[in-house]
Amino acid sequence: MMGVRSMFQKTSFTTLIVGVFVVYVLHTCWVMYGIVYTKPCENPKFENCINPYLAGKPRLQLSIYTALRPNADGGHTLIHEEEDFDVETKFERIVNVSLPKKTCKNGTLYAMVFLHQAGMSPWQDPRQVHLVSQLTTYMIPKPPEVSLISGEEATQAEQLKRKPKGGDPAVDRPVSHWRSRLTLNVVSEDFIFDRDFLPSDVHRYLRVFQNGKKRVYLPLLFVDELSNRVKDLMEINSTSTELPLTISYDTISLGKLRFWIHMQDAVYSLQQFGFTEKDADEIKGIFVETNLYFLALTFFVAAFHLLFDFLAFKHDISFWKQKKSMVGMSSKAVLWRCFSTIVIFMYLFDEQTSLLVLIPAGVGSMIEVWKVKKAFKIQVIWKGVKPTFIFGKSDESERRTVEYDTLAMKYLSYLLYPMCIGGAVYALVFLRYKSWFSWIINSLVNGVYAFGFLFMLPQLFVNYKFKSVAHLPWKAFMYKAFNTFIDDIFAFIITMPTSHRLACFRDDVVFLVYLYQRWLYPVDKTRMNEYGLSYNEEEKPKGKAHKD
Repeated sequence: MMGVRSMFQKTSFTTLIVGVFVVYVLHTCWVMYGIVYTKPCENPKFENCINPYLAGKPRLQLSIYTALRPNADGGHTLIHEEEDFDVETKFERIVNVSLPKKTCKNGTLYAMVFLHQAGMSPWQDPRQVHLVSQLTTYMIPKPPEVSLISGEEATQAEQLKRKPKGGDPAVDRPVSHWRSRLTLNVVSEDFIFDRDFLPSDVHRYLRVFQNGKKRVYLPLLFVDELSNRVKDLMEINSTSTELPLTISYDTISLGKLRFWIHMQDAVYSLQQFGFTEKDADEIKGIFVETNLYFLALTFFVAAFHLLFDFLAFKHDISFWKQKKSMVGMSSKAVLWRCFSTIVIFMYLFDEQTSLLVLIPAGVGSMIEVWKVKKAFKIQVIWKGVKPTFIFGKSDESERRTVEYDTLAMKYLSYLLYPMCIGGAVYALVFLRYKSWFSWIINSLVNGVYAFGFLFMLPQLFVNYKFKSVAHLPWKAFMYKAFNTFIDDIFAFIITMPTSHRLACFRDDVVFLVYLYQRWLYPVDKTRMNEYGLSYNEEEKPKGKAHKD
C-alpha cells in the first residue's frame, strides 16, 4: 500500500495528463475502427443474412422533385430525371429550378430524391427508396461594404436587394438562402449484412423486403448534407423566380457512409446547441475538402495540438505566477503581445470567424492582460467603483533591461509606424468596409499581422545584450514552437482570413531565431533561473544529510 502511495506521489501532473491523452487517443482509434468496420454475414445462405438488391443488376431510375413540405402535401414538381441510372457512373448536372411564390417570400423548399425501378412512377413503386433534403436555409445576410470616403456601395442593386421592407438596413433579420448544391451517394458494393450485427447508424437508411426465403435490402441512398457550404448559398428575394441547382452523384463505400452519417449527426447536434450556419460550415470544410487519410492525420495532429496547448498554458502560467523580477524580459514585448492578441480577437469577432478560432483567441487575450499586470507590477485597489493603479518599483538590473528594451523599440518605430499609417491610408482610399470600426480594426490587425513579429525583436535584442536566454520560459516556448508548426498544417484546413493564415508562418521564423540564441548562449549553471534557483542548487538533494 505504501509503495502505491509512493508511486502516486512521484507521478507528476504532466505525466498524468500525457497518460490520459494516450488513453484518449487509443479509445478514439477504437471507436473510429468500430464506425468504419462492419462485420459481414459469413454464410450467405444463413437466414440472418440480408442480401443487396443491387446484386441482381436491376434497371433503375433517379427522379428528383421539389415540394413546399417534406411530405409533398400541397403538390410536387419534377425537376430532373436520370433514366437508365447506372450506380457506378458518377455525374454532375445543372438544372434551373422555378421557385414558388411562398419560397420567394422567405419560405422554404424541399427536394425529394427517389431511386426506383426504371419505367415506373416512384409514387407507385413498392421497391423505391427516397430521401428528403431541404433546399433552403435561413441566415442573416452579410452587411454591404461601402467606401468610407465617398459613401458609394459595392453595387446599388445589392443595396436594394438586402434592404428590409421597413427601410432600416440595421435590422438583422434571417433571410431564406438557396442551397445551390445537391450531392447524392449510393453504396455500390455488394455487402451482405448480418441481422445480429446490423449497425444502428445504417438501420435508418435500410429498407428490407422478403424475396422468397431471402431477405433483401434496397439500395442505400444518401444525401450528403456536409457538402452544403456557406460559400454556395444564394440569397432569395421577392424578385427571384428561378435559381440554378447543381446535382452531383458519386458512389460511396459503406465505411465512409457510416462515418459521414456520424459527422452529419455531430454537426446537427452542434447546431441544436446554438452553432450558427457559419460556425457549422467551418467544421464541414474540415471533412468535405480533405480525403479520409488526410482527415485521420488531421485528427492526430489536432490531438497533439490540444496536448501541447495545455502543457504550454500550464508552464506559461507557472512561469509568470512565480515571476518576481523582469530582468532580461522585454516588458514592451509583453505589452505589445497583449495589445496584438486583443486586436486579433476583435478582428476575428468582426469577421464572424468560427468559434473554433474565436474562443481560444479570447482566452489568450485575457491571459496576456494578466501577464501585463505581472510584468509592470500593477496593483489594482478599488475605492468604491473607482479603481486605483499602483506600479511597483524596479531594481538596477531591471532598469538596464528597460533601457535596452526602449533602445530597441526606438529603432523599430522608425520603420514600423510609417508603414502602418501608410497601409491604413491606402485601405481607407481604395478598399470598402462595413463601418469605420471595421476599417480601424482591419488597419490595426493588418499592422499586427504584417509587422507584428517586429515587436518580438526587442526580446531578441535584450537577449543579445545580456548574452543569455536563461530568463525565458523555455518549456512553454518549446510547446508553443511545436504548436506553431502544427498551426502551419491547420492554416490549410480550417477556414480563416488570409492574413491570419500568413501570420502562422511568420511565427516560425521568430522561433527559429530564439532556438539559434539558445544554442549561441549556452546555459550558465551558476546563473539564477526564472525561479531564483541555480542549476547546482536544483541538483542538491532536498532531504537532510546523514550523520556518520
